[in-house]
Amino acid sequence: MHEPQILHYSAFTADPRGGNPAGVVLDARGLDAAAMQAVAARLGYSESAFLSPRGDDEFDLRFYAPTGEVRFCGHATIATAAALAERAGPGRLRFHTRAGEVRVATRIDDGIAAATLTSVEPYVESEVPDLATSLAHVLRLDADALDPGLPTRIAYAGGREFIVGVRTRAQLAALDYDFEGLLAWCNTHDLQGGIVIWRESATVFHARGPFPVGGVVEDPATGAAAAALGAYLRELGPGRTAGHGDGVAGRGHGPPQPAGGRHRPAGRDRGDGSGGGDRGLTDRPFPACSWPLPPLAGEGWDGGVTDRRHPDNAQSKSDQSRRT
Repeated sequence: MHEPQILHYSAFTADPRGGNPAGVVLDARGLDAAAMQAVAARLGYSESAFLSPRGDDEFDLRFYAPTGEVRFCGHATIATAAALAERAGPGRLRFHTRAGEVRVATRIDDGIAAATLTSVEPYVESEVPDLATSLAHVLRLDADALDPGLPTRIAYAGGREFIVGVRTRAQLAALDYDFEGLLAWCNTHDLQGGIVIWRESATVFHARGPFPVGGVVEDPATGAAAAALGAYLRELGPGRTAGHGDGVAGRGHGPPQPAGGRHRPAGRDRGDGSGGGDRGLTDRPFPACSWPLPPLAGEGWDGGVTDRRHPDNAQSKSDQSRRT
């Protein structure tokens, strides 16, 4: 089995001190599931991407967290597309993932590769009795902390994600959830992860992304959960989102700050490099950047993952909560 070339990218930023890091393997042919899992565990990023070409601009793309395979990962998709654009030039790509086909348009802006991703068709599930109560318990949120205007739901845009809203920014900043409890809760409900949000205004939301299923305490920025959030806000209607086709801006909360994204219902391809498709949600172009040297096992990275829950990169939950 050949030793793969591993690239290190940070998505949603042009500065490697920010965004969300991902490992990228542009030629994963010959790697079996165990080998891909081993690479992801060694890197310790929330997800790493493994690409196998099918033909011109068409690829199989798989994603692994430190603890196992995930169906879809938005930031690793952006990172992979940017890596291809830097090597083969900008254009349109088709990725075949476990969640379905994902189309991406790439471009080069002032020497920086950027990518626009259109999600698979999203949906929001009907309200489940007692869902909010049981989720609040493992998130260590009091019942009165939940925002009744942002009802707890499960949404999908490549992976099933929980969405829960809190009333104040202070409650979002103080989030200190039960790692093992939320992991068990997500496994029980067959969820990939989730997102906790606070509404600053009708068009601006702050968010944090717990990700115990992937073996990390928190994703600093997320594509799959952000797309699911876009579907959720769209379904709530113009009274709670921007309305009138204006989209919704999102902001990360706490260091590192992920770039905000504007989500809108996807229309037909406009032919201007902005993505397209008849279904799903599409973002404005997001940049991604690489850096030359990987972090060593057990070492942190000042702009990347704040906690890695696997044997070589363990850190206590109390240490992580103080840093965020």
